[in-house]
Amino acid sequence: MFDSNFFIAAAENVKEMSIGDAAITAVFGYCVVFCGLIFLMIVLYCTGAYFKSKNAKESANAEAAKKAVPETAPEAEKELPLAPGSAGHVKLFDVPDKEAAMIMAIVADKMQKPLNELHFISIKEVK
Repeated sequence: MFDSNFFIAAAENVKEMSIGDAAITAVFGYCVVFCGLIFLMIVLYCTGAYFKSKNAKESANAEAAKKAVPETAPEAEKELPLAPGSAGHVKLFDVPDKEAAMIMAIVADKMQKPLNELHFISIKEVK
């Protein structure tokens, strides 16, 4: 594909770099690499700070939910805070929890809706 004359002609056209030009090129290359590394470090620091603040906000909300439940109330009267996106409690009549969860998942799948957008009032086994 290439003959030897091509490489000889290319070698003759190469300009010799002086030591000063080589030093400037090297310093410029190092600056580009370090600027890229610094930029990458800044991006990673910002994403870490974002997720730390998100985690701190969630833990603060959990603490507030714990404080909302009075400690002096009897166990039967304590209402646990609802999960985000949940629609409340479901009354189960002769249906185990596992089967109720499967029924809710099947209904959500058949309706093509997310489970947290559906509100189940009660589930009763028909005999």
